Amino acid sequence: MPENHSSHHSHTHDDHGHDHGEHGHGGHGHVHAPKDFGKAFLIGVLLNGAFVAAEAVYGVLGNSLALLADAGHNLSDVLGLLLAWGASILVKKVPTTRFTYGLRSTSILAALINAVLLLVVTGGIAWEAILRFRHPEAVAGKIVILVAAIGVGINLATALLFMAGRKGDLNVRAAFAHMAADAAISLGVVVSGVIIVATGWHWLDPAASLAISVLIIVGTWGLLRDSVNLALQAVPEGIDTNEVNAYLGTIHGVAEVHDLHIWGMSTTETALTAHLVIPGGYPGDEMRREICAELRRRFGIGHATIQIETGDSGHSCELAPTHVV
Repeated sequence: MPENHSSHHSHTHDDHGHDHGEHGHGGHGHVHAPKDFGKAFLIGVLLNGAFVAAEAVYGVLGNSLALLADAGHNLSDVLGLLLAWGASILVKKVPTTRFTYGLRSTSILAALINAVLLLVVTGGIAWEAILRFRHPEAVAGKIVILVAAIGVGINLATALLFMAGRKGDLNVRAAFAHMAADAAISLGVVVSGVIIVATGWHWLDPAASLAISVLIIVGTWGLLRDSVNLALQAVPEGIDTNEVNAYLGTIHGVAEVHDLHIWGMSTTETALTAHLVIPGGYPGDEMRREICAELRRRFGIGHATIQIETGDSGHSCELAPTHVV
């Protein structure tokens, strides 16, 4: 994370302004505490855990790769839900002398790991489907249809539990993506099972697995991209750095804005640090509070650190050049 530069600057400065809050990354002007999805995670884990066991058993009995693949995919989702659930708890831990931001970033790590896990497992399913496609085996279509249909209902129900938070929290979005992807896989298995029963085309079992895997990989790419961006401290989606810089530059008395940094502290919280050059002396705490409040209202930036410089020392800030971090 960007560090607090005030401890080692050679120039004159008067104050740091701090403001704390939380927001969803989906848009401007919405600051709120992250919703508690603990109950949703618990229900999701229990439902999908039981279904994994059922799918594995009937996948073997029905000799269905698509069903076994779906079971493996569901198992990865159970692990993903547990990971996201754990992160949603850790982000609430209070800061310590070692982890001064608390453990907020665990939500970013969970979203990233979930995206990678989803891609790896789906890639494995696709590869197995390619191998089975070359040597199709008889499939018990009716068993496949029944079990997969149950899976569609379970996965859709679980996805709906996370639908409300998918736009404001990348971690919840990852959980939603997993469940929605599983619903798609199960639906594809149902369709292939129906056609297999009607036509005897057993090659449709691996073909359906392969087609759905490709769709999931394409759909998961955006989640992976956003997770990597947050892990690399990129400016969260929905916030324009140029707009923030322009706003700070239009504040009365501000002659220059530099060393501006914006990054995600977690999947729901954004932080900012900036140096404002205000010649003539420190304007007072009230102005700083107004700036922090406006950053929160307009851009959803709830944790702002503002450093005021008067420029009276005759030396420019060593962090003023844009290429210096």
